[in-house]
Amino acid sequence: MIRVSIVGGSGYTGGDLLRILLFHPQVEIHQVTSERHAGRPVSSVHPNLRKVCQHKFVAADELEPCDVLFLGLPHGQMMHRLSEFENLAGMLIDLSADFRLRDASAYQVWYGKAHACPDRLGSFVYGIAELHREQLQTATRIAGAGCNATATILALHPLYQAGLVDSAVVEVKAGSSQGGNTESPGSHHPERSGAVRSYKPTAHRHLGEIQQELGAGNIHFSATSIEMVRGILATCHVFLNQDLDEKEVWKLYRGAYGDEPFIRIVKERSGIHRYPEPKILAGSNYCDIGFERDPHSNRLVVISALDNLVKGAAGQAVQAFNIARGFDETTALEFPGLHP
Repeated sequence: MIRVSIVGGSGYTGGDLLRILLFHPQVEIHQVTSERHAGRPVSSVHPNLRKVCQHKFVAADELEPCDVLFLGLPHGQMMHRLSEFENLAGMLIDLSADFRLRDASAYQVWYGKAHACPDRLGSFVYGIAELHREQLQTATRIAGAGCNATATILALHPLYQAGLVDSAVVEVKAGSSQGGNTESPGSHHPERSGAVRSYKPTAHRHLGEIQQELGAGNIHFSATSIEMVRGILATCHVFLNQDLDEKEVWKLYRGAYGDEPFIRIVKERSGIHRYPEPKILAGSNYCDIGFERDPHSNRLVVISALDNLVKGAAGQAVQAFNIARGFDETTALEFPGLHP
């Protein structure tokens, strides 16, 4: 059994990570940290884990050596504590933004500050398995991707890889859990309920990851909050440099993702679920991708949907962990979502 501890386990992502790993046949949960809730039962913060998890939260200074550390700290903390965590575990899987970008100067652009250990950026493998499976097989340092970035990168990767994009405009609609479990004016019920709120029409920090992974700067990105708890829907307006019909696009996506266990290509002619829909993906590690060709222009609309807390965070991290440890990458991630 692999002894796993979770640092920063009281947040929504930490809760989903724990929920998934508790049912992993090769994992033993060793410790779960929370500074605010140290000494309290984990189930008092994550009530869905009642009678499933008997652990109590511990403070970070009580951490003991283990095999793997999953790190769910706020952005900006992990980079200052890297050596501390490296002394505790041979494998680190970081779910924050601290090691996602390979270019140190990009942190100043997208996060407004210099990176604390720029010499270590290249030692972390970006955690999207569909792009970096071979690197993940030998990785001991993994950086989980941002949830908006994951939805966008998976939607557009086949097109950019084939050199078919003139430019792309992406609009992401995101649920409230993306903002975490700390109260804010934006999460206050009277302010959030019924709202469709543009919160980052330009310069979203996930754009740095998107440009890095797709190898292109011709991408424009906006994000909107909607009244949904879990989920991301990315609508990508892609302006093609070649005249492809839908059959050719279908062949391209099937070639790229046909063998991927967690990518589902959605292309149906009728029904309310003929396009990807976040609601049916809640709790699952799937990313659904669909598309439609505009008959009157060179625009291809690519739509992707995922659960921001699972495929966009915790599930993605477990998928990468499975690959790095030599397990079937679907282990503990088989849950298909709910309908209705």
